[in-house]
Amino acid sequence: MSSSLGRVINFPARRGTELATSVVSRATSGISAATTRFTAEQTATVDDWGRDPQLVRMITTLSHFRWSVTVGGDQHLKRRKGALVVVNARRFALAPIFSALAISEALDRPVRFVGRPDTAPIGSFSRRLGGLLDHPDEVAGALSAGELVVMGADHDPRLREVGIVDHALVGAAMLSSVPVFPAATASNPMSRNARIEVGSATRPGRKRRGPLAELELADRVRDDIELMLEEMGEMRTGTPLDWLPITAMGGS
Repeated sequence: MSSSLGRVINFPARRGTELATSVVSRATSGISAATTRFTAEQTATVDDWGRDPQLVRMITTLSHFRWSVTVGGDQHLKRRKGALVVVNARRFALAPIFSALAISEALDRPVRFVGRPDTAPIGSFSRRLGGLLDHPDEVAGALSAGELVVMGADHDPRLREVGIVDHALVGAAMLSSVPVFPAATASNPMSRNARIEVGSATRPGRKRRGPLAELELADRVRDDIELMLEEMGEMRTGTPLDWLPITAMGGS
């Protein structure tokens, strides 16, 4: 893996002055200020992990024809700091991918997901969407560089249950000194509506320094997601069937 873990961001000149002027102008006219971009990605290049901003924006735009995704709890995530977000998933799930796209759009910053295969052509395409290898070293590298990363728990056939959370990837977050957030996803193949709810950062029950620390935190994240799913109380599938254009069959 390359030793270069940083990502250069070019901010427009006089950003602070222009933002202050815009906010004052909109406030005096009674119009709510629009969300200000915190990233200025160049669309003609890829970043240090191979993510292609132009392709990501195109896929996100296309996904709007199938999905109407609501993201809640995004205020828990910092716009310029690294964090690991763990979502529930089922077999053949696309939850980590569509969660990364939706959270990226909500926060207006690049978001990566874990689960890129190391074989062509799927691996290359996933890398361009922001995919990372399912390996602690690669995840730790991105988190240490201040990146926001989404990973999925193991699949579970029961709707209200969450599979095992990979403690090695949670350990990568702990090693990088970044928080771990639980997130519940809900979707329905008969509807356009999907929901992603990000909870508060999961805290370990006690201070540990050995390998049990990451195991305990992984279990707590899993419990937090299950609790969030119970509170959501919606039908969930999270399979590729959700992406099929079958809304005419009675979905909203």
